[in-house]
Amino acid sequence: MSPRNLILILGTSGFAGTFSSRAVEPMVGVIARDLHTDPQTIALLSAAFTLPYAFIQPILGPIGDALGKERVMKVALSILFVALACSFLAPDAQTLFGLRIVAGAAAGGAVPLSIALIGDRVDVARRQVALSRYLVAVIVGQLAGSSLAGLLAEMIGWRGVFVLSTLMMACALAATIIGFRGAKAGGRFDARSAALRYRDILSNPRALALFSFVFIEAIAIFGIFPYVAPLLEERGGGGAAQAGFAIGGFAIGGLVYSVLVGWMLRHLGIPRILAGGGMFAAAALVTMGFGGDWTLDAAAMLAMGLGFYMLHNTFQTQVTEVAPHARASAVALHAFSFFCGQALGVVIMGFGLRNVGLMASTATAALVILGVGLTASMVLRRPAVQVRAR
Repeated sequence: MSPRNLILILGTSGFAGTFSSRAVEPMVGVIARDLHTDPQTIALLSAAFTLPYAFIQPILGPIGDALGKERVMKVALSILFVALACSFLAPDAQTLFGLRIVAGAAAGGAVPLSIALIGDRVDVARRQVALSRYLVAVIVGQLAGSSLAGLLAEMIGWRGVFVLSTLMMACALAATIIGFRGAKAGGRFDARSAALRYRDILSNPRALALFSFVFIEAIAIFGIFPYVAPLLEERGGGGAAQAGFAIGGFAIGGLVYSVLVGWMLRHLGIPRILAGGGMFAAAALVTMGFGGDWTLDAAAMLAMGLGFYMLHNTFQTQVTEVAPHARASAVALHAFSFFCGQALGVVIMGFGLRNVGLMASTATAALVILGVGLTASMVLRRPAVQVRAR
């Protein structure tokens, strides 16, 4: 299969999965009113999705290495389809939380295994560009989920948005089943071999650095996302639609990165890309701390998206090379670190907003992400050392 066809197939599930994960954030206020629940409680639906996504990774990674990444993806997407189909019927917040937990765990078999598959089938010289092309589908799904979902929620309600998510996932599941119908099944899963692979991966200092960077990155950047809509409503800056447009700026920043990544690699190099990513993201967080209207938030989110993908796409590419013979396991640990950080970031930001306010919370996050970019630019300057996993 050509890299182009591979990315097209993987991109369908990347788009649908990211749409379903991001669609909830701009609808926090709408869901809270409909289910008679506090908005800060509904904002935790983000953590209800991301925590299971994170904690399933150490299981799905070695299973993907052993049984075949394509095979595991088909099962995971099937479960995600069912969870989304049931979500629009949820009678209360408790049921919706339960379904988001199932959806998050199932979605863990989509993007990380897709990244590992690209690592398997695209040579390292072209991999960062190939991954950035795959990320276009993920980013467009993020953009649609962030902006379109907020607009649609005011027209057809949050349940209607879940119906749309279900239909998208049905298309993604069909594309995956058909596109990988000739894929070879893997062998048998062995827990001892999986544990040895993880031991070898975790013995690599570069792998540990990448897992640490992505964990802190996620805390600093994604903590603010579920609170954009409630904060806008509090200061009269707009409703669900405006919050969606503001959050959608993040995805536009990602698209800008996907266009510029080739130029960046040729003219800047990895260290400057990482340092610049930290600077863009930090400036964006400081801007959001001023609490302006939704257009200011949208501009800040665009810069944050550019900065984030300058960092994150580089980390993703690097992690596909730390253990080529256990690529799904390495990418799974990377995703585990990222989504643990993302879920923790929501809790930390909520604590900060309640106790020290918006400006202090975003300024602290800005200093953290700037530190990640500058530190990574020095650490990742050195050549990678591969682990030959068992």
